[in-house]
Amino acid sequence: MEKALTKVGSFWISQKAKAEISNITEDLSSLSNTVEEKAKWIFNKMKGKPVKALPDLLREHNLPPGLFPRNITCYEFDQLKSKLIVYFPSPCEVSFKDASVVRYGTRVKATLSRGKLSGIEGMKTKVIVWVKVTSVSVESYKSDKVWFMAGVKKSRPKDAYEMPRDAVKVEEF
Repeated sequence: MEKALTKVGSFWISQKAKAEISNITEDLSSLSNTVEEKAKWIFNKMKGKPVKALPDLLREHNLPPGLFPRNITCYEFDQLKSKLIVYFPSPCEVSFKDASVVRYGTRVKATLSRGKLSGIEGMKTKVIVWVKVTSVSVESYKSDKVWFMAGVKKSRPKDAYEMPRDAVKVEEF
């Protein structure tokens, strides 16, 4: 009886392992082709930490969940240093429901803190011409405004960024 249970258990474990390897292979194929990005993804997967969705992470930090588009490749968040890196398959842009447009490079880096994304690299917004966004903030939990610092501080309605939208590929950042 024990041998039969051992064989069944071994078979079940091998089937689960095959399924997990298949899932990892599918996830890896959806990433961009950079070896560095795939290595980082594998390392994070092996750590065993469940990675929450980016909109959930933003919401936990009192930022609108739709600040980044749906079609990100992946993201990294170092809690100790508060560093956020969001990866995209290509440069892209999103038009929000308040008629604002934000453009993202293939990698957006920033420091994430409560109600603020600062030191941003890789994000632009259209203010007559394309201007680099250096920070995005929400002044309080109940605030209905999102403040973009792009040369000047400009407020936009928070509800325009409540839902992640699909980005459109652009040729250059």
